[in-house]
Amino acid sequence: MIAAWKRQAVEGMAATFSGKSEAAKAASEAEVAKLHAKIGQLVVERDFLSKAFGR
Repeated sequence: MIAAWKRQAVEGMAATFSGKSEAAKAASEAEVAKLHAKIGQLVVERDFLSKAFGR
């Protein structure tokens, strides 16, 4: 049991000190997804308005 805890601790320390944690990755991926959705919305609005004004 102690050996398993030690192994988990060693694996966890590598991720902690590397600067990239899973929570940060998930937050980053969520932010990217949100930005992609906003870009898609703006493209649709731009296309709609360009057709509406006959450009």
